Amino acid sequence: MSEEPIAIIEASPPRRWLAIGMQLSLGGILIYLSTSMSHDFGWQVFLLLLGGGWVFLAMRMYAATQMHLILNEKGLWDSSGDQLAAMEDIESVSRGMFAFKPSNGFSLVLKKSKGPARWRPGLWWRLGSRVGVGGVTAGSQTKPAAQIIEAILAQRTRDTAS
Repeated sequence: MSEEPIAIIEASPPRRWLAIGMQLSLGGILIYLSTSMSHDFGWQVFLLLLGGGWVFLAMRMYAATQMHLILNEKGLWDSSGDQLAAMEDIESVSRGMFAFKPSNGFSLVLKKSKGPARWRPGLWWRLGSRVGVGGVTAGSQTKPAAQIIEAILAQRTRDTAS
């Protein structure tokens, strides 16, 4: 990945800490409810597992949002070196109000399904031929990145039409 970055997308610190705090709070409340109230044993186990799951998701989001995304001429990467989408594999960008996308982000439709399903909570996900970018990211970084990808796709379409 020796290409110069065109755009960098990072988690917004206030959004990141708010999301992590809310998940930890929900997990803590569920764990507290499972131990403090006299429920049926099955409900106690269910609430304890659900609370533990939320705490686990908060830890995953904490780790994932320490990374950032890098857009360069070859494609979209995360800072650990995983390629989310190669530029030549991107078919379209969805970023409208009713698009299936993360909050403050955009989704990419790929020409072919590449790679296994992956999820970095709050940052990006990949499912089949779709990649979603956003969640706790700053809109001031995701919007320009989406516009750059759209411009590259438009240029590619013009080049193939001539």
